[in-house]
Amino acid sequence: MTPLHAALGVLVGIVAGIGSGLFGVGGGIVTTPAINVLLGGTAIQAVATPLPVIFPTSLVGAFTYGRAGEVSIRAFLWAIGPGIAGAVAGAALTGVVNAHLLLVITSVLIGWTAVQVARGRTPRTPWERGKTAGWKYAAIGLVAGFLSGLLGIGGGIVMVPLFTTAIGMPLKRALGTSLATMSALVIPGTIVHSILGHIDWSIFAVLTIGVIPGAWIGSKIAIRTRERSLRITVGAFLLAVAVLYGVRELLALVQG
Repeated sequence: MTPLHAALGVLVGIVAGIGSGLFGVGGGIVTTPAINVLLGGTAIQAVATPLPVIFPTSLVGAFTYGRAGEVSIRAFLWAIGPGIAGAVAGAALTGVVNAHLLLVITSVLIGWTAVQVARGRTPRTPWERGKTAGWKYAAIGLVAGFLSGLLGIGGGIVMVPLFTTAIGMPLKRALGTSLATMSALVIPGTIVHSILGHIDWSIFAVLTIGVIPGAWIGSKIAIRTRERSLRITVGAFLLAVAVLYGVRELLALVQG
């Protein structure tokens, strides 16, 4: 790795970390294309290397939110088991399911929930600490893990809107809980890709140097932002992601 690649990697890591802490996602939407285009990684390294990067990123973000009291330990404990099982199942079905079609459907759902997040739409039954049925957290973890394993996307873009719109969890708590859960969801994929030799550990190292302070900065910004402003920002981000994925995968379906 050249000094220029190393410097670019740290800069990319800072940007991805800020986005992760601010939006409760893994940062792969930034690191995956950057690895392939800017850092000299292969296509498979661009998919696999962000997974171990998400681990310290999500831990730092979750710790920062946790210190502010914005992580639901109960939701985390209910979601991680089904989430890990879903990630393993999703990875196993990668060659069977039409991932392009599934991601188009997922993009539509994310786009719809993004609008609900921005509008502040919550269920009729308000969220109360310790009162939400555990199976609801488990179901969200399962869906997020499955799509993460199958499509190689961060589970946060699924968990954050579902935590807020399906359960009514306050947005900041949803962001913190999403980050905490993601730290567990990336472990199976990291192990598998590491065994297969798909991870470039030098790229991982320079990205990690940047994502750790970046995640702390992003989390601090989110915690200090007013709920309404944060909802609009997160909703706009999720909508942009939905459009990006949806258009890309529709083109892939048409060309395929």
